[in-house]
Amino acid sequence: MEINQKEIREENRKIRYLRFLVDFSILSIQQDEILLQEALELVEDVKQAACGLFPGKEETFELIYRPRFHRVIQERFGPIFPSPDGPPP
Repeated sequence: MEINQKEIREENRKIRYLRFLVDFSILSIQQDEILLQEALELVEDVKQAACGLFPGKEETFELIYRPRFHRVIQERFGPIFPSPDGPPP
């Protein structure tokens, strides 16, 4: 039972750290003087860190965090990603 508690604590620590990375990166995109390319690279860096913390969970990153980053980047730099609803009227 001791091992399970340690595993749970470690998993929770990883989750908190990933949440911190994502939140900090989003704030950086929103507030720092960075170029679009730098923002896109930052997203990829966070993805690599997430995959290092949670191997095999690339699809989870794409489903949960990628849309959040895209929304923030589009708010900052304008529409650069294709709309899922097709072209605007």
